[in-house]
Amino acid sequence: MHFLTLRDLSPPQLVQLVERGVALANGQPPDGSCMNGQLVGLLFGGSSTRTRTSFAAAALKLGASIITYGPADLQLSTGETVSDTGRVLSEYLDALVVRTNGPDDDMRSLACQNRMSVINAMSASEHPTQAIADLITVVEATGSLAGRHIVYLGEGNNTAAALALGVSLTNGLKLTLMTPKPYRLARNVLDDAVRRAQTNGAEIVEFYDMALLPANADVIYTSRWQTMGVRHGDTDWLEQFRPFKVTSEVMRRVDNGRTVFMHDLPAIRGQDCDDDVLDGPRSVAFRQARHKMTAAVAVLEFVCAGRR
Repeated sequence: MHFLTLRDLSPPQLVQLVERGVALANGQPPDGSCMNGQLVGLLFGGSSTRTRTSFAAAALKLGASIITYGPADLQLSTGETVSDTGRVLSEYLDALVVRTNGPDDDMRSLACQNRMSVINAMSASEHPTQAIADLITVVEATGSLAGRHIVYLGEGNNTAAALALGVSLTNGLKLTLMTPKPYRLARNVLDDAVRRAQTNGAEIVEFYDMALLPANADVIYTSRWQTMGVRHGDTDWLEQFRPFKVTSEVMRRVDNGRTVFMHDLPAIRGQDCDDDVLDGPRSVAFRQARHKMTAAVAVLEFVCAGRR
């Protein structure tokens, strides 16, 4: 069983993963024998603090051993095909956690074999386990997903894509995306998420003007404006993003008396958000980072159960 995109999940499966993450957050222990004697590979094509550590910790908590690979450690760097690499690694590993700035097709090529589970720990277009961590955080911080309103500011990147897909599977949840128009969510992703939301009783809207910032949000969420530190091509990109910075004034405008601030981290302090927001009493960003591990445990248990 693979975990490549939230598009492959049903609403009950997403609920299962979120509820498991919340239970873990409340002290329920991981299934420490779930992956006894199994090997999990971590293939990361770039730097990572939270995702790499959370998956390594999760695998160890579930009884697995881990092998880590950097971008130049495999023969991919000398021309071996992605699919051949997947077939070879499947002879040794039970699961492979993959993070790449590359296309989704690379992930699917690794998953062409049926012996080793492949887990998307981030691709160019989607960060599915981040969205699960996000929804766990919303439940913990606000008590529910139903009836909640998340306002996302910034780049329509892979974090935003995964969040939109996660919301689209969740009855009663609303997402407002506010992005600079040249950096909006990809049309095919937004259209797909809106269509799924309509089917599942959720709501997703997108705006490009901060004058339309809604009031009474339960969550205001932002992300780094340069995903994985990759530079934007146009020279005035920063000016286009400046209105979308989360400041104390922005928090005041959306505040419903219990609004929390979320950030997938790393934050560029003073750019995508102010220090007094990130470090303030309404910030749950660092608890959200903790939930990358509860999400990783939930996903590994889910994939492990699917292989039985």
